[in-house]
Amino acid sequence: MSYPLLSGDQAVEHRPLAAPPPAPAPASGRLGGAGTRLLAGPPPEAGWERLADHMARLGALDVRRYDPADLRSMVSESGLLGRGGGQFPTAAKLGTVASRGDLGPVVVVNASEGEPASRKDSVLLEYRPHLVLDGAEVAARTVGATEVVVYAHRARRRAFGTVAEALDERRSGPYHFRLVDAPPRYVAGESSAIASFLSGTGALPRGGAPVAVYGARGRPTLVDNAETVAHLALIARFGPAWWRQAGDDRAPGPTLVTLAGEVASPGTVLELLRPVSVGGLLGATGSGAVTGPAPRAVLLGGYEGTWVDGPAAMAMPLARGAAALGGVRLGCGLVAVLAEGACGIATTARLARWLAGESAGQCGPCRIGLPAIADGLETLATGRSTKSDLRHLWRLTAQVRGRGACGHPSGVVGLVESALETFSVEVREHLRGAACLPATRGFPLPVVRRP
Repeated sequence: MSYPLLSGDQAVEHRPLAAPPPAPAPASGRLGGAGTRLLAGPPPEAGWERLADHMARLGALDVRRYDPADLRSMVSESGLLGRGGGQFPTAAKLGTVASRGDLGPVVVVNASEGEPASRKDSVLLEYRPHLVLDGAEVAARTVGATEVVVYAHRARRRAFGTVAEALDERRSGPYHFRLVDAPPRYVAGESSAIASFLSGTGALPRGGAPVAVYGARGRPTLVDNAETVAHLALIARFGPAWWRQAGDDRAPGPTLVTLAGEVASPGTVLELLRPVSVGGLLGATGSGAVTGPAPRAVLLGGYEGTWVDGPAAMAMPLARGAAALGGVRLGCGLVAVLAEGACGIATTARLARWLAGESAGQCGPCRIGLPAIADGLETLATGRSTKSDLRHLWRLTAQVRGRGACGHPSGVVGLVESALETFSVEVREHLRGAACLPATRGFPLPVVRRP
């Protein structure tokens, strides 16, 4: 289907700005690899793609020539799901914000990437910043915004610096861009916390109306992560039919994942172009090759993701729609391997303790519940728990789930409960007195953000 760029007498039929590449043959690709879409372009050794090179490769994108309603139709037809924890349909968010366009909407590119082991958004900002900024302009045109905020961590120095330089190249554009240094806390990337921070009241998650209705300074606010926004630039250029050639019917389009844990090159970002199993992905890439025997387990979706037993994980289809069918969300796209012989309970205790310290500290489930859950896991991992202690730990998770001002407590609970189920053999060993210390038997994921 084609779309007019403008309504009325000046309507012009939309055509792709450049001939799109053929449908991808490989299941995945790296930065600059064949068949990639988001990661297409120069190889990493070439550095970040400057505006002139970006436009020479993809063509100029003047979003003022597009009709906003038709842009929303294109996104709806694409079936784009947000490339974050919620996987919310992007077209629905655009429609909500656009319906309140008379109140001065704001577009926020959430590039904070609070997951310490995730690098997908950072890679886009480091190497393809203009693809992200193009997508932000598409979003702004779609919802009637003139202000765009890029919300990123200065601690990720390369990504932050590259975006600052890329914005300097676009100073004459139709939109007012601001680069904002996000607070260095896990929950500061939650949408309502972002709206609160931009309103000058600190990065505090809140309940009530969604930010798409009542966000930064009371204005309707569209918050999408850098990957989601970059997809908008591709859909606007080449159309939804081309974009849907990647992925599958349940979750169309390409998606980015970060490999972590016991793999040859932790931190590698890959673009999934068609459904592939976790085992197929890890076996097909040198950087993703498991460094030892078959993994004990795989953590999918991030620090607040889900542990999956090794054999089950290796057979699991790694696509947003397919993974969700098994009750496992791909979330931020983290695929982290726990080596055979490592203790999943000790590892989860370490992650739970870090997550307990990353809350906003404004409600009981975070201030009291999460530290208590971390205490219980640490006691279990060191072989000092009884069956009564284990029952108490399960009661704690039930009491914390679904409570609080944001989804952080429930996210931690999901991680912990999946660990207790996946590592049931280790749980029984710990109840018999076996001890594993997180400091000596750890999961090689960073628990401190690094640039």
